[in-house]
Amino acid sequence: MTAVFVLGGYQTDFARAYAREGLDISHMMRESIEGALTDAGVDAAEIQTIHVGNAFSELQRQQGHLGSMAAQVIPELWGVPAMRHEGACASSSLAVLSAMAELEAGRYDVALIVGVEEQKAIPGDQSSKNQNAASWQGHEGIDCTFMWPAVFGLLAEEYNYRYGLDRQYLNRISEINYGNAKRNPLAQTREWKFTELSFTDDDIANPVIEPGTRRQDCGQITDGSVSLVLCSDRFLEKYLQRTGKKKSDVAQILGWGHQNAGIKFLDKLERSKNDELIFPHVRNTISQAFQRAGVLDVMSLDGIETHDCFTATEYMAIDHFGITAPGESWKAVESGLIEAGGALPVNPSGGLIGGGHPVGATGARMVFDAAKQVTGKAGNVQVDGARTFATLNIGGSLSTVASFVVGVRG
Repeated sequence: MTAVFVLGGYQTDFARAYAREGLDISHMMRESIEGALTDAGVDAAEIQTIHVGNAFSELQRQQGHLGSMAAQVIPELWGVPAMRHEGACASSSLAVLSAMAELEAGRYDVALIVGVEEQKAIPGDQSSKNQNAASWQGHEGIDCTFMWPAVFGLLAEEYNYRYGLDRQYLNRISEINYGNAKRNPLAQTREWKFTELSFTDDDIANPVIEPGTRRQDCGQITDGSVSLVLCSDRFLEKYLQRTGKKKSDVAQILGWGHQNAGIKFLDKLERSKNDELIFPHVRNTISQAFQRAGVLDVMSLDGIETHDCFTATEYMAIDHFGITAPGESWKAVESGLIEAGGALPVNPSGGLIGGGHPVGATGARMVFDAAKQVTGKAGNVQVDGARTFATLNIGGSLSTVASFVVGVRG
């Protein structure tokens, strides 16, 4: 089976609100596609297949059919086969997986991935309501005003029930990710200001949104697009000859994992009540990626970009990656292991909490950040000597789960 490489990519500025500039989702798609082609050194005429990840465009802008939007904004892509993928917050990870399958099968040799979401064109409360479409409408059995803060507040409460949980560790995860974002020139919150009470349980500086979730626990929805250019090893050979690059200069997707669970959150908790971990399918997804990549131990990685739509989600990721024993994620937070400069930095980009979360673009953004890290192109958030990075991207209440291992070989 052919190897799959990341030739380049581009991320828009997640602090921008495109509608305020008189722009829309088509403009951010054009910007990220053109930027990715330039970064990769690939002409639009060389793209053979297009995969777009997007979750909520019909609800946010009444705009669907985004596969064809790629050719609309880049006329040179006219005639190239394209499709759109929806898996809530994991939408662009599904786009990556689908493109990889085509490259591995030998159907095509060069693929364009576009992850995109526009979430700032309408009021925030309406945008939040639209995202509830990723839950089971009318069947979740959760009495709340805001579905996702409620769901992941329940996750925090489940950790407390099963293992015990001190909220200081959730506050610290938030503080770390906001701090990392200050070094990221594309992060949504890079210029945000906080006080000494912001990362405490102070009800004014950090109010409760839903039980178990406070304001600083929440990832930030935003506008944004990330595009990637992937290729097969057949194309890579010609690419290296014409560019003079070495194989070790190009990031490779070394392994992948993908599993799904049912859409209802409480059913997942019920099914795992006798298991060691709260979400066995998340551990299985990560294990698939590790096995395919030949990763024998999580501590052999140089870093992780993980889904932190809420601090409880990152807390969950720590023990599900195997960094600690189940229920002991607090140890990795307390020791500083996950901080920039720690033994295994998590979300050096700032993650979703600090970096921003344009839902349909997040999975592609994680792969792009991982690719930049392992090729030494991550700028101010670079992890020294990084050669292997992992990602974990989830959709809904951990219903769709995807993981990648990205590295360099040569």
